[in-house]
Amino acid sequence: MRVLAALAAAALLVTAGSAVAGTPEAPAGARPTVVLVHGAFAESASWAGVITRLRERGYPVIAAANPLRGLAGDAEHVSRVIRSVKGPVVLAGHSYGGSVITNAARGNPNVKGLVFVAAFAPEQGESGADIAKRFPGGTFDEVVEKMPLGDGSNDLYIRQDRFWDHFAADVPAAEARVMAATQRPVRDVALAEKSGAPAWKTVPSWFLLAGADQSITIAAQRFMAGRAGARAVVEITGGSHAVGVSHPGAVVDLVVKAARG
Repeated sequence: MRVLAALAAAALLVTAGSAVAGTPEAPAGARPTVVLVHGAFAESASWAGVITRLRERGYPVIAAANPLRGLAGDAEHVSRVIRSVKGPVVLAGHSYGGSVITNAARGNPNVKGLVFVAAFAPEQGESGADIAKRFPGGTFDEVVEKMPLGDGSNDLYIRQDRFWDHFAADVPAAEARVMAATQRPVRDVALAEKSGAPAWKTVPSWFLLAGADQSITIAAQRFMAGRAGARAVVEITGGSHAVGVSHPGAVVDLVVKAARG
């Protein structure tokens, strides 16, 4: 009995160690590993519908935890996740996560494709805030709240009573309320931090656009997709900023296209 207990404990340690390292549960095989990067006001579980469908199609998946503290540091964190994967990677980012993958893929030759889901794709020296100012609209300034931090910066939240109409209008209201309660704040300096050299200039990209996005206007999304020379652009008419939650199948189809090159 003691031997069995020891073996069970060892098995738990191995499983826990794999999870911390971000290793996919299934072997990569011939398919690339898909690394998903959430954006501001979201968390890794926001990819749940995408993860389920990708695994059904045989793709190993990692939903990376995006720290949301600062662009360079967040990108380095995701870059370490990428480097832990053996074999090719398709990197997908939502919202601010697009800024992160734009920088995290740089210098990682195993990244074969970038998928932007209602996401920022900044140019070098450009921030998400810069893009938002260039293409005004939406309701972000109306719904954001600040929580001061000790270093003079602020954590930003979306007011829970406005989360549904601003962030997730095409998601069932009950689900949107859970998303509002579990949202993770982004530090304001992260949205204002300038991007380094963008990986989308050297790595093929695919874009999923949300037609009714109130965080990143559709005009901004179309501009970034065109500037990046995207191999394919899919626009979801009426899609909210949480288009990956409301239309996970469309995200998966685009990721699979990126995986196939």
